[in-house]
Amino acid sequence: MSDLSRIFNDLIRFEIAVWDAVDARMKSELSLTMTHYEPMSVIGRVPDCRVHDIAVELGITAGGVSKLVDRIEASGYCRRLPNPSDRRSSLVELTPEGERVLAAAAEALEDELERWLGRVLPERTLRQFGSTLARLRAADHGAETEATA
Repeated sequence: MSDLSRIFNDLIRFEIAVWDAVDARMKSELSLTMTHYEPMSVIGRVPDCRVHDIAVELGITAGGVSKLVDRIEASGYCRRLPNPSDRRSSLVELTPEGERVLAAAAEALEDELERWLGRVLPERTLRQFGSTLARLRAADHGAETEATA
């Protein structure tokens, strides 16, 4: 196995382990899944949030996000409002209960990330790791793929 394959396998296995740990904690403490936390965190952060904004930030389809927002809305954590600047879309906002649950979930997330990353790696290594991930995410891999095809 090449070093890149090993890195990829380690990255994916680690991501799954951390996701599962955070998800299990949120489910047990808040009856919230990471699948709902992620769009809720975008809704809570983006002013005049639309389904499109969530889809872009999470890198998933607008149709998938719309279904997620439907489920989050059914749980009472968000609501759709008319978009005054575009009648074709809605704005999505957290309800007061959604804000409360999101804040508690963010604390649980931070605590788990501290357990999985912060207690294991020195601050400098964490900054380098974060910078490396940001650089990889920002790379225009689509253009490279098209050029080599």
